[in-house]
Amino acid sequence: MRASGYAALGAATALACALAGPAQAGKANDTLVWSTDREVAVVDPYYNNTRELVIMGHLGWDALLFRNLETGEYEPLLATEWEWVDNMTMDITLREGVSFHDGTSFGPEDVAYTVNHVVAEDSGVLTIKNVNWMKSAEVTGDNTVRIHLNAPFPAALAYMAGAVFIVPEGHYDSAPVGADGKKDYAAVAPVGTGPYKAVDVKAGEYVHWEANPDYFAGGPKGSPAISKIHFRTLKEPNTQIAELLTGGIDWIWDVPKDQAERLEETGQITVANAKTMRISYMAFDVEGTSGTDVFTNPKVRQAVAHAINRESITRNLVGPASVVIHAACHPDQFGCTDDVPQWEYDPEKAKALLAEAGYPDGFEFDIYAYRQREFTEAVIGDLARVGIKAKLTFLQYRALRDLVWEGKAPINHMTWGSNSIPDISASTSHFFSGGRDDPAKDEEVIALLKEGDTTTDPAVRKEVYKKALSKISGELYWLPMFTYAKYYAFSQDLNFEPTSDEIPRFYAASWK
Repeated sequence: MRASGYAALGAATALACALAGPAQAGKANDTLVWSTDREVAVVDPYYNNTRELVIMGHLGWDALLFRNLETGEYEPLLATEWEWVDNMTMDITLREGVSFHDGTSFGPEDVAYTVNHVVAEDSGVLTIKNVNWMKSAEVTGDNTVRIHLNAPFPAALAYMAGAVFIVPEGHYDSAPVGADGKKDYAAVAPVGTGPYKAVDVKAGEYVHWEANPDYFAGGPKGSPAISKIHFRTLKEPNTQIAELLTGGIDWIWDVPKDQAERLEETGQITVANAKTMRISYMAFDVEGTSGTDVFTNPKVRQAVAHAINRESITRNLVGPASVVIHAACHPDQFGCTDDVPQWEYDPEKAKALLAEAGYPDGFEFDIYAYRQREFTEAVIGDLARVGIKAKLTFLQYRALRDLVWEGKAPINHMTWGSNSIPDISASTSHFFSGGRDDPAKDEEVIALLKEGDTTTDPAVRKEVYKKALSKISGELYWLPMFTYAKYYAFSQDLNFEPTSDEIPRFYAASWK
Protein backbone atom coordinates (compact mmCIF):
# COMPACT_ATOMS: atom_id res chain seq x y z
CA MET A 1 0.00 0.00 0.00
CA ARG A 2 1.06 3.58 -0.59
CA ALA A 3 2.63 5.42 2.34
CA SER A 4 0.72 8.47 3.49
CA GLY A 5 1.13 11.78 5.27
CA TYR A 6 4.45 12.67 6.86
CA ALA A 7 5.72 9.12 6.39
CA ALA A 8 5.41 9.47 2.62
CA LEU A 9 7.08 12.87 2.63
CA GLY A 10 9.83 11.47 4.80
CA ALA A 11 10.40 8.70 2.29
CA ALA A 12 10.36 11.24 -0.51
CA THR A 13 12.90 13.41 1.27
CA ALA A 14 15.22 10.45 1.76
CA LEU A 15 14.83 9.56 -1.88
CA ALA A 16 15.58 13.15 -2.84
CA CYS A 17 19.07 12.82 -1.41
CA ALA A 18 19.73 9.84 -3.65
CA LEU A 19 18.39 11.69 -6.69
CA ALA A 20 20.24 14.94 -6.03
CA GLY A 21 22.22 16.17 -9.02
CA PRO A 22 22.12 18.80 -11.76
CA ALA A 23 18.45 19.71 -12.27
CA GLN A 24 17.31 19.88 -15.88
CA ALA A 25 13.96 21.36 -15.01
CA GLY A 26 12.98 24.85 -14.03
CA LYS A 27 13.30 28.51 -14.78
CA ALA A 28 17.08 28.45 -15.14
CA ASN A 29 16.85 25.96 -17.99
CA ASP A 30 13.60 27.41 -19.38
CA THR A 31 12.26 23.85 -19.31
CA LEU A 32 8.94 22.93 -17.72
CA VAL A 33 9.17 19.28 -16.73
CA TRP A 34 5.92 17.53 -15.86
CA SER A 35 5.40 13.95 -14.86
CA THR A 36 2.74 11.29 -14.38
CA ASP A 37 2.96 7.58 -13.69
CA ARG A 38 1.79 6.59 -17.15
CA GLU A 39 3.93 5.43 -20.03
CA VAL A 40 3.51 7.22 -23.35
CA ALA A 41 4.38 4.98 -26.29
CA VAL A 42 2.27 6.75 -28.93
CA VAL A 43 2.32 10.52 -29.46
CA ASP A 44 -0.83 10.99 -31.50
CA PRO A 45 -4.19 12.10 -30.05
CA TYR A 46 -6.12 9.81 -32.41
CA TYR A 47 -4.17 6.68 -31.46
CA ASN A 48 -3.59 7.25 -27.76
CA ASN A 49 -6.60 8.32 -25.71
CA THR A 50 -4.93 8.71 -22.31
CA ARG A 51 -5.18 12.05 -20.56
CA GLU A 52 -1.51 12.64 -21.28
CA LEU A 53 -2.27 12.66 -24.99
CA VAL A 54 -5.32 14.85 -24.55
CA ILE A 55 -2.95 17.39 -22.99
CA MET A 56 -0.27 16.88 -25.62
CA GLY A 57 -2.93 17.10 -28.31
CA HIS A 58 -3.49 20.74 -27.43
CA LEU A 59 0.26 21.36 -27.19
CA GLY A 60 1.28 19.96 -30.55
CA TRP A 61 -1.83 20.28 -32.66
CA ASP A 62 -4.56 22.81 -33.27
CA ALA A 63 -8.24 22.17 -33.85
CA LEU A 64 -10.50 24.29 -36.01
CA LEU A 65 -12.10 25.97 -33.00
CA PHE A 66 -11.12 26.93 -29.45
CA ARG A 67 -13.45 26.81 -26.45
CA ASN A 68 -13.12 29.78 -24.11
CA LEU A 69 -13.61 28.33 -20.62
CA GLU A 70 -14.56 31.69 -19.12
CA THR A 71 -17.39 32.42 -21.56
CA GLY A 72 -18.20 28.92 -22.81
CA GLU A 73 -18.10 30.32 -26.33
CA TYR A 74 -16.25 28.91 -29.32
CA GLU A 75 -13.59 31.09 -30.89
CA PRO A 76 -11.55 30.90 -34.11
CA LEU A 77 -8.39 28.79 -34.06
CA LEU A 78 -7.48 27.20 -37.42
CA ALA A 79 -10.89 28.30 -38.66
CA THR A 80 -11.79 31.98 -38.78
CA GLU A 81 -15.45 31.56 -39.75
CA TRP A 82 -17.97 28.73 -39.79
CA GLU A 83 -21.54 28.55 -41.00
CA TRP A 84 -24.20 25.86 -40.94
CA VAL A 85 -25.52 25.37 -44.48
CA ASP A 86 -28.10 22.99 -43.03
CA ASN A 87 -28.13 20.78 -39.96
CA MET A 88 -25.78 18.26 -41.61
CA THR A 89 -23.41 20.53 -43.52
CA MET A 90 -20.91 23.13 -42.32
CA ASP A 91 -18.82 25.54 -44.39
CA ILE A 92 -15.53 26.67 -42.85
CA THR A 93 -13.12 29.45 -43.74
CA LEU A 94 -9.55 28.83 -42.64
CA ARG A 95 -6.84 30.97 -41.10
CA GLU A 96 -4.08 32.02 -43.48
CA GLY A 97 -0.36 32.17 -42.74
CA VAL A 98 -0.27 28.94 -40.70
CA SER A 99 2.40 26.28 -41.18
CA PHE A 100 2.97 22.78 -39.85
CA HIS A 101 6.00 21.83 -37.80
CA ASP A 102 7.61 20.32 -40.92
CA GLY A 103 7.40 23.68 -42.69
CA THR A 104 4.53 22.88 -45.05
CA SER A 105 1.70 25.39 -45.35
CA PHE A 106 -1.68 24.70 -43.79
CA GLY A 107 -4.73 24.75 -46.05
CA PRO A 108 -8.11 23.19 -46.80
CA GLU A 109 -6.53 20.02 -48.25
CA ASP A 110 -5.17 19.24 -44.78
CA VAL A 111 -8.57 19.56 -43.13
CA ALA A 112 -10.23 17.41 -45.76
CA TYR A 113 -7.49 14.78 -45.50
CA THR A 114 -7.68 14.69 -41.69
CA VAL A 115 -11.45 14.28 -41.59
CA ASN A 116 -11.58 11.71 -44.37
CA HIS A 117 -8.82 9.67 -42.74
CA VAL A 118 -10.24 9.56 -39.22
CA VAL A 119 -13.79 8.69 -40.34
CA ALA A 120 -12.64 5.83 -42.60
CA GLU A 121 -13.72 2.39 -41.41
CA ASP A 122 -10.14 1.16 -41.21
CA SER A 123 -8.69 4.26 -39.52
CA GLY A 124 -8.39 2.53 -36.14
CA VAL A 125 -9.07 5.76 -34.22
CA LEU A 126 -9.39 4.71 -30.58
CA THR A 127 -12.17 7.02 -29.40
CA ILE A 128 -14.33 6.67 -32.47
CA LYS A 129 -17.21 8.67 -30.94
CA ASN A 130 -15.00 11.75 -31.22
CA VAL A 131 -15.09 11.62 -35.00
CA ASN A 132 -17.80 9.29 -36.33
CA TRP A 133 -20.41 12.04 -36.31
CA MET A 134 -18.66 13.33 -39.44
CA LYS A 135 -19.20 11.68 -42.82
CA SER A 136 -16.63 13.41 -45.01
CA ALA A 137 -14.96 16.69 -45.92
CA GLU A 138 -14.21 18.37 -49.24
CA VAL A 139 -12.18 21.34 -50.41
CA THR A 140 -14.47 24.08 -51.72
CA GLY A 141 -12.00 26.87 -52.42
CA ASP A 142 -8.50 28.20 -51.92
CA ASN A 143 -9.19 28.71 -48.23
CA THR A 144 -12.48 26.95 -47.54
CA VAL A 145 -13.68 23.46 -46.73
CA ARG A 146 -17.07 21.82 -46.27
CA ILE A 147 -17.73 19.14 -43.63
CA HIS A 148 -20.63 16.74 -44.05
CA LEU A 149 -22.22 15.01 -41.04
CA ASN A 150 -23.81 11.57 -40.90
CA ALA A 151 -26.78 12.98 -39.01
CA PRO A 152 -27.59 16.16 -37.13
CA PHE A 153 -25.16 16.43 -34.24
CA PRO A 154 -25.76 19.33 -31.85
CA ALA A 155 -22.44 18.85 -30.05
CA ALA A 156 -20.40 19.30 -33.25
CA LEU A 157 -18.68 22.53 -32.19
CA ALA A 158 -17.54 20.99 -28.90
CA TYR A 159 -15.87 18.12 -30.72
CA MET A 160 -14.35 20.41 -33.33
CA ALA A 161 -12.71 22.35 -30.53
CA GLY A 162 -11.68 19.47 -28.30
CA ALA A 163 -11.08 16.33 -30.35
CA VAL A 164 -10.53 16.97 -34.06
CA PHE A 165 -6.85 17.88 -34.45
CA ILE A 166 -5.58 18.70 -37.93
CA VAL A 167 -2.62 16.87 -39.50
CA PRO A 168 -0.94 17.54 -42.87
CA GLU A 169 -2.30 16.09 -46.08
CA GLY A 170 -0.83 12.61 -46.60
CA HIS A 171 0.38 12.41 -42.99
CA TYR A 172 -0.60 8.77 -42.43
CA ASP A 173 0.10 7.53 -45.96
CA SER A 174 3.62 6.37 -45.06
CA ALA A 175 2.53 4.40 -42.00
CA PRO A 176 4.36 1.06 -41.73
CA VAL A 177 2.44 -2.18 -42.10
CA GLY A 178 2.13 -4.15 -38.87
CA ALA A 179 2.31 -7.90 -38.28
CA ASP A 180 -1.46 -8.11 -38.79
CA GLY A 181 -1.13 -6.72 -42.31
CA LYS A 182 -2.73 -3.41 -41.36
CA LYS A 183 -1.10 -0.01 -41.40
CA ASP A 184 0.21 1.10 -38.02
CA TYR A 185 -0.91 4.74 -38.07
CA ALA A 186 0.23 5.19 -34.47
CA ALA A 187 3.85 4.77 -35.59
CA VAL A 188 3.90 7.93 -37.71
CA ALA A 189 6.00 10.75 -36.24
CA PRO A 190 3.85 13.57 -34.78
CA VAL A 191 3.34 16.70 -36.91
CA GLY A 192 0.85 19.46 -36.13
CA THR A 193 0.50 23.22 -36.19
CA GLY A 194 0.46 23.70 -32.41
CA PRO A 195 2.51 26.03 -30.20
CA TYR A 196 4.96 23.21 -29.40
CA LYS A 197 6.52 20.53 -31.59
CA ALA A 198 7.68 17.08 -30.46
CA VAL A 199 11.42 16.77 -31.07
CA ASP A 200 12.39 13.67 -29.09
CA VAL A 201 10.32 10.69 -27.99
CA LYS A 202 11.50 7.67 -26.04
CA ALA A 203 8.54 5.33 -25.70
CA GLY A 204 7.61 4.69 -22.09
CA GLU A 205 10.08 7.24 -20.72
CA TYR A 206 9.73 10.78 -22.06
CA VAL A 207 8.41 13.15 -24.72
CA HIS A 208 10.34 16.36 -25.31
CA TRP A 209 8.64 19.40 -26.85
CA GLU A 210 10.12 22.68 -28.00
CA ALA A 211 8.32 25.94 -28.68
CA ASN A 212 7.23 26.37 -32.29
CA PRO A 213 9.08 29.52 -33.46
CA ASP A 214 6.70 29.88 -36.40
CA TYR A 215 3.48 29.60 -34.42
CA PHE A 216 0.95 32.07 -35.77
CA ALA A 217 0.28 35.27 -33.84
CA GLY A 218 -3.06 36.51 -32.63
CA GLY A 219 -4.67 33.16 -31.84
CA PRO A 220 -6.44 32.22 -28.59
CA LYS A 221 -3.55 30.02 -27.40
CA GLY A 222 -1.14 32.97 -27.51
CA SER A 223 2.60 32.59 -28.02
CA PRO A 224 4.45 30.06 -25.84
CA ALA A 225 6.44 31.76 -23.06
CA ILE A 226 8.45 28.68 -22.03
CA SER A 227 10.88 27.33 -24.62
CA LYS A 228 10.78 23.63 -23.70
CA ILE A 229 8.14 21.28 -22.25
CA HIS A 230 9.38 17.87 -21.13
CA PHE A 231 7.14 14.98 -20.10
CA ARG A 232 8.63 12.19 -17.97
CA THR A 233 7.13 8.91 -16.83
CA LEU A 234 7.81 8.35 -13.12
CA LYS A 235 5.79 5.42 -11.91
CA GLU A 236 6.38 5.86 -8.18
CA PRO A 237 4.50 8.77 -6.52
CA ASN A 238 7.26 9.18 -3.95
CA THR A 239 9.78 9.59 -6.75
CA GLN A 240 7.63 12.32 -8.29
CA ILE A 241 7.44 14.14 -4.97
CA ALA A 242 11.16 13.76 -4.36
CA GLU A 243 12.04 15.22 -7.73
CA LEU A 244 9.55 18.03 -7.29
CA LEU A 245 11.17 18.94 -3.97
CA THR A 246 14.68 18.85 -5.43
CA GLY A 247 13.86 20.68 -8.67
CA GLY A 248 14.11 17.69 -10.99
CA ILE A 249 10.54 18.26 -12.13
CA ASP A 250 8.25 21.29 -11.95
CA TRP A 251 4.70 19.96 -12.05
CA ILE A 252 2.74 16.89 -10.94
CA TRP A 253 -0.90 16.09 -10.32
CA ASP A 254 -3.04 13.29 -8.91
CA VAL A 255 -1.22 13.86 -5.63
CA PRO A 256 -3.03 12.02 -2.81
CA LYS A 257 -4.92 14.41 -0.56
CA ASP A 258 -2.84 13.84 2.58
CA GLN A 259 0.44 14.20 0.73
CA ALA A 260 -0.74 17.37 -1.01
CA GLU A 261 -1.62 18.88 2.34
CA ARG A 262 1.81 17.99 3.74
CA LEU A 263 3.55 19.40 0.65
CA GLU A 264 1.69 22.65 1.10
CA GLU A 265 2.82 22.80 4.73
CA THR A 266 6.48 22.71 3.64
CA GLY A 267 6.08 26.17 2.09
CA GLN A 268 8.27 25.07 -0.84
CA ILE A 269 5.58 23.98 -3.30
CA THR A 270 2.39 25.54 -4.71
CA VAL A 271 -0.58 23.22 -4.18
CA ALA A 272 -4.06 23.57 -5.69
CA ASN A 273 -7.20 21.43 -5.75
CA ALA A 274 -9.44 21.87 -8.78
CA LYS A 275 -12.49 20.22 -10.27
CA THR A 276 -12.20 18.29 -13.51
CA MET A 277 -14.55 16.80 -16.08
CA ARG A 278 -13.32 13.32 -15.17
CA ILE A 279 -15.60 10.82 -13.48
CA SER A 280 -14.90 7.60 -11.61
CA TYR A 281 -17.10 4.57 -12.25
CA MET A 282 -17.32 0.84 -11.64
CA ALA A 283 -18.49 -1.25 -14.58
CA PHE A 284 -19.96 -4.69 -13.94
CA ASP A 285 -19.59 -7.79 -16.09
CA VAL A 286 -23.34 -8.12 -16.49
CA GLU A 287 -23.04 -10.77 -19.21
CA GLY A 288 -20.68 -13.13 -17.34
CA THR A 289 -17.96 -13.17 -19.98
CA SER A 290 -15.12 -12.83 -17.46
CA GLY A 291 -15.57 -16.31 -16.00
CA THR A 292 -17.20 -14.83 -12.89
CA ASP A 293 -20.96 -14.85 -13.29
CA VAL A 294 -21.96 -13.36 -9.92
CA PHE A 295 -22.55 -9.91 -11.40
CA THR A 296 -25.14 -11.19 -13.84
CA ASN A 297 -27.44 -11.19 -10.78
CA PRO A 298 -28.96 -7.70 -10.26
CA LYS A 299 -29.21 -8.27 -6.51
CA VAL A 300 -25.44 -8.81 -6.30
CA ARG A 301 -24.83 -5.57 -8.19
CA GLN A 302 -27.23 -3.81 -5.83
CA ALA A 303 -25.41 -5.26 -2.82
CA VAL A 304 -22.11 -3.92 -4.12
CA ALA A 305 -23.65 -0.49 -4.70
CA HIS A 306 -25.08 -0.33 -1.18
CA ALA A 307 -21.80 -1.53 0.33
CA ILE A 308 -19.59 1.27 -1.00
CA ASN A 309 -19.39 4.53 0.93
CA ARG A 310 -18.83 6.88 -1.98
CA GLU A 311 -19.37 9.96 0.17
CA SER A 312 -16.56 8.94 2.51
CA ILE A 313 -14.17 8.25 -0.39
CA THR A 314 -15.01 11.61 -1.94
CA ARG A 315 -14.66 13.56 1.29
CA ASN A 316 -11.59 11.86 2.72
CA LEU A 317 -9.55 10.88 -0.33
CA VAL A 318 -10.48 12.82 -3.44
CA GLY A 319 -10.66 16.45 -2.34
CA PRO A 320 -13.04 19.34 -1.71
CA ALA A 321 -13.84 19.95 -5.38
CA SER A 322 -15.20 16.40 -5.82
CA VAL A 323 -18.86 15.32 -5.59
CA VAL A 324 -20.63 11.95 -5.58
CA ILE A 325 -22.48 11.21 -8.82
CA HIS A 326 -25.42 8.92 -9.50
CA ALA A 327 -25.59 9.03 -13.30
CA ALA A 328 -23.13 7.85 -15.95
CA CYS A 329 -22.00 11.34 -16.93
CA HIS A 330 -20.39 14.46 -15.53
CA PRO A 331 -22.78 16.99 -13.93
CA ASP A 332 -21.30 19.81 -16.03
CA GLN A 333 -22.12 18.08 -19.31
CA PHE A 334 -25.22 19.05 -21.25
CA GLY A 335 -27.93 16.43 -20.74
CA CYS A 336 -26.57 15.02 -17.49
CA THR A 337 -28.96 14.68 -14.55
CA ASP A 338 -28.78 13.06 -11.13
CA ASP A 339 -32.56 12.51 -11.19
CA VAL A 340 -32.05 8.76 -11.65
CA PRO A 341 -32.25 5.69 -9.39
CA GLN A 342 -29.73 6.13 -6.58
CA TRP A 343 -27.98 3.62 -4.33
CA GLU A 344 -27.35 4.94 -0.85
CA TYR A 345 -24.66 3.60 1.45
CA ASP A 346 -26.36 0.87 3.51
CA PRO A 347 -24.13 -2.10 4.43
CA GLU A 348 -26.94 -3.93 6.24
CA LYS A 349 -29.08 -3.78 3.12
CA ALA A 350 -26.09 -5.01 1.14
CA LYS A 351 -25.79 -8.06 3.41
CA ALA A 352 -29.50 -8.81 3.08
CA LEU A 353 -29.31 -8.60 -0.72
CA LEU A 354 -26.33 -10.94 -0.77
CA ALA A 355 -28.30 -13.47 1.27
CA GLU A 356 -31.27 -13.17 -1.08
CA ALA A 357 -28.94 -13.72 -4.04
CA GLY A 358 -27.60 -16.91 -2.48
CA TYR A 359 -24.33 -15.52 -1.09
CA PRO A 360 -24.95 -15.16 2.68
CA ASP A 361 -21.23 -15.56 3.34
CA GLY A 362 -20.18 -13.32 0.48
CA PHE A 363 -17.89 -14.36 -2.37
CA GLU A 364 -14.48 -13.66 -3.86
CA PHE A 365 -13.62 -11.99 -7.15
CA ASP A 366 -10.93 -9.94 -8.90
CA ILE A 367 -11.36 -6.19 -9.21
CA TYR A 368 -9.32 -4.35 -11.86
CA ALA A 369 -8.13 -0.75 -11.68
CA TYR A 370 -5.44 1.53 -13.07
CA ARG A 371 -5.65 4.88 -11.32
CA GLN A 372 -5.37 6.07 -7.71
CA ARG A 373 -4.85 2.74 -6.02
CA GLU A 374 -6.00 4.20 -2.69
CA PHE A 375 -9.50 4.86 -4.11
CA THR A 376 -9.93 1.23 -5.17
CA GLU A 377 -8.44 0.00 -1.90
CA ALA A 378 -11.13 1.98 -0.07
CA VAL A 379 -13.76 0.23 -2.20
CA ILE A 380 -12.20 -3.14 -1.34
CA GLY A 381 -12.34 -2.26 2.36
CA ASP A 382 -16.03 -1.37 2.15
CA LEU A 383 -16.83 -4.60 0.31
CA ALA A 384 -14.93 -6.66 2.88
CA ARG A 385 -17.19 -5.30 5.62
CA VAL A 386 -20.19 -7.01 4.01
CA GLY A 387 -18.34 -10.26 3.30
CA ILE A 388 -17.23 -9.65 -0.30
CA LYS A 389 -13.52 -10.32 -0.80
CA ALA A 390 -12.05 -8.45 -3.75
CA LYS A 391 -8.49 -9.06 -4.95
CA LEU A 392 -6.98 -6.04 -6.67
CA THR A 393 -5.25 -6.33 -10.02
CA PHE A 394 -3.65 -2.93 -10.72
CA LEU A 395 -2.51 -2.32 -14.30
CA GLN A 396 -1.43 0.36 -16.73
CA TYR A 397 -4.42 1.92 -18.52
CA ARG A 398 -3.85 0.36 -21.93
CA ALA A 399 -3.45 -3.14 -20.50
CA LEU A 400 -6.67 -2.82 -18.51
CA ARG A 401 -8.54 -1.26 -21.42
CA ASP A 402 -7.67 -4.25 -23.58
CA LEU A 403 -8.90 -6.67 -20.89
CA VAL A 404 -12.17 -4.75 -20.67
CA TRP A 405 -12.59 -4.89 -24.44
CA GLU A 406 -12.03 -8.66 -24.23
CA GLY A 407 -14.67 -8.98 -21.49
CA LYS A 408 -12.23 -10.40 -18.94
CA ALA A 409 -12.80 -8.05 -15.97
CA PRO A 410 -15.57 -8.95 -13.44
CA ILE A 411 -15.50 -5.34 -12.20
CA ASN A 412 -13.34 -2.60 -13.61
CA HIS A 413 -12.88 0.55 -11.56
CA MET A 414 -11.89 3.12 -14.12
CA THR A 415 -12.24 6.78 -15.02
CA TRP A 416 -13.28 8.80 -18.04
CA GLY A 417 -12.44 12.40 -18.88
CA SER A 418 -14.67 12.75 -21.99
CA ASN A 419 -11.81 14.53 -23.80
CA SER A 420 -13.10 17.44 -21.68
CA ILE A 421 -16.10 17.81 -24.02
CA PRO A 422 -19.04 19.38 -22.14
CA ASP A 423 -21.73 17.17 -23.66
CA ILE A 424 -23.16 13.86 -22.50
CA SER A 425 -22.48 12.33 -25.91
CA ALA A 426 -18.80 12.26 -24.88
CA SER A 427 -19.48 10.14 -21.81
CA THR A 428 -22.72 8.13 -21.70
CA SER A 429 -22.91 7.71 -25.45
CA HIS A 430 -19.30 6.55 -25.59
CA PHE A 431 -19.94 3.74 -23.12
CA PHE A 432 -23.49 2.64 -23.85
CA SER A 433 -23.99 2.84 -27.62
CA GLY A 434 -23.13 -0.81 -28.27
CA GLY A 435 -19.38 -0.46 -28.76
CA ARG A 436 -16.55 -2.41 -27.16
CA ASP A 437 -16.71 -0.32 -23.97
CA ASP A 438 -20.42 -1.10 -23.51
CA PRO A 439 -20.89 -3.65 -20.69
CA ALA A 440 -24.59 -4.20 -21.36
CA LYS A 441 -25.42 -3.72 -25.09
CA ASP A 442 -28.93 -2.68 -24.00
CA GLU A 443 -30.91 -2.02 -27.20
CA GLU A 444 -33.29 0.41 -25.48
CA VAL A 445 -30.40 2.48 -24.13
CA ILE A 446 -28.62 2.40 -27.49
CA ALA A 447 -31.72 3.70 -29.26
CA LEU A 448 -32.30 6.46 -26.70
CA LEU A 449 -28.72 7.67 -26.92
CA LYS A 450 -28.80 7.68 -30.72
CA GLU A 451 -31.90 9.86 -30.59
CA GLY A 452 -30.33 12.21 -28.07
CA ASP A 453 -27.11 12.48 -30.02
CA THR A 454 -28.81 13.40 -33.29
CA THR A 455 -31.81 15.56 -32.43
CA THR A 456 -31.29 19.32 -32.43
CA ASP A 457 -34.06 20.05 -29.91
CA PRO A 458 -32.40 20.59 -26.49
CA ALA A 459 -35.56 19.64 -24.58
CA VAL A 460 -35.88 16.35 -26.43
CA ARG A 461 -32.20 15.63 -25.89
CA LYS A 462 -32.56 16.10 -22.13
CA GLU A 463 -35.68 13.92 -22.03
CA VAL A 464 -34.21 10.93 -23.86
CA TYR A 465 -30.86 11.19 -22.08
CA LYS A 466 -32.66 11.08 -18.74
CA LYS A 467 -34.44 7.88 -19.79
CA ALA A 468 -31.15 6.30 -20.83
CA LEU A 469 -29.36 7.37 -17.64
CA SER A 470 -32.23 6.06 -15.52
CA LYS A 471 -32.03 2.65 -17.19
CA ILE A 472 -28.25 2.48 -16.79
CA SER A 473 -28.39 3.40 -13.09
CA GLY A 474 -31.52 1.37 -12.39
CA GLU A 475 -30.03 -1.80 -13.87
CA LEU A 476 -26.60 -0.97 -12.41
CA TYR A 477 -24.65 -1.61 -15.57
CA TRP A 478 -22.36 0.97 -13.99
CA LEU A 479 -22.05 2.25 -10.46
CA PRO A 480 -21.16 5.94 -11.00
CA MET A 481 -18.76 6.94 -8.23
CA PHE A 482 -17.67 10.58 -8.11
CA THR A 483 -16.23 13.46 -10.07
CA TYR A 484 -12.50 13.76 -9.90
CA ALA A 485 -10.85 16.66 -8.16
CA LYS A 486 -7.14 16.82 -8.75
CA TYR A 487 -4.48 17.99 -6.39
CA TYR A 488 -1.80 19.81 -8.37
CA ALA A 489 1.66 20.45 -6.95
CA PHE A 490 4.14 22.63 -8.82
CA SER A 491 7.17 24.86 -8.55
CA GLN A 492 6.73 28.24 -6.93
CA ASP A 493 8.63 29.70 -9.90
CA LEU A 494 5.80 28.68 -12.23
CA ASN A 495 2.80 30.78 -13.23
CA PHE A 496 0.15 28.11 -13.78
CA GLU A 497 -3.64 28.13 -13.37
CA PRO A 498 -5.56 24.82 -13.12
CA THR A 499 -8.66 24.67 -15.29
CA SER A 500 -11.92 22.81 -14.78
CA ASP A 501 -11.58 20.77 -17.97
CA GLU A 502 -8.49 18.82 -16.83
CA ILE A 503 -6.38 20.12 -19.71
CA PRO A 504 -3.36 21.93 -18.24
CA ARG A 505 -2.57 24.88 -20.51
CA PHE A 506 1.20 24.48 -20.49
CA TYR A 507 1.34 26.68 -23.57
CA ALA A 508 -0.08 29.49 -21.41
CA ALA A 509 2.28 28.93 -18.48
CA SER A 510 5.24 31.19 -17.75
CA TRP A 511 8.02 31.71 -15.23
CA LYS A 512 7.64 34.26 -12.49
